[in-house]
Amino acid sequence: MNFVIPQPSIAAIPVEGTDAVFPVRRIWCVGRNFADHAREMGHDPDREPPFFFSKPSDAVVPNGGDLPFPVQTQDLHHEVELVVALGKGGTDIDEADALSHVFGYGVGIDMTRRDIQSVAKKMQRPWELAKGFDQSCPVSALKPASEIGHPDAGPIWLKINGDIRQEGDLNQQIWRVEETIAYLSRFVTLEAGDIILNGTPAGVGPCVAGDTLHAHIDGVGDLTVHYVAR
Repeated sequence: MNFVIPQPSIAAIPVEGTDAVFPVRRIWCVGRNFADHAREMGHDPDREPPFFFSKPSDAVVPNGGDLPFPVQTQDLHHEVELVVALGKGGTDIDEADALSHVFGYGVGIDMTRRDIQSVAKKMQRPWELAKGFDQSCPVSALKPASEIGHPDAGPIWLKINGDIRQEGDLNQQIWRVEETIAYLSRFVTLEAGDIILNGTPAGVGPCVAGDTLHAHIDGVGDLTVHYVAR
């Protein structure tokens, strides 16, 4: 192809233990997939159909590290999540076959400009500027499912400056990974390179410039992000 402008770079996530990277096509996020988090956000945690929002692929920050504190917010929130990386796609994927579409897993943080989101909710407007801003999706290196299997239980937590803020277990997810994949594939064609953030446990809250966030999922990995003042 003869591009009229330079082709944008492809967002990619390292694969642990290799020099290979996983190219990111789309980022899908599942909202309110832990009952306690749904309650803390003022919603009924009953098993209603999942809902989704997205982030641009270039929101990914591989392996975290030092990040400038985001602009246009006074209320930046953390949401630690299991990252599901798809190695193949499809439409109307059968739940029984859904896990075969997974390449691997990682630890992610869905960073949220909560003040912007709150205004958008009150005005019944989209959330994009609250969720899809620059560097809003730090992600750890991926571990292939061929090595770790498909984690469906185990501690998931996030600390700020060494103090625990979020803590839960993957077995508390309302919608399991295979259910999420199958359901989402009814509405969009999933492709290799798509990643899904499968929801966050209770304890979401603010962080400020100078804070160090450490996110962890047993058997999956760790991710550290340090916010610095602009």
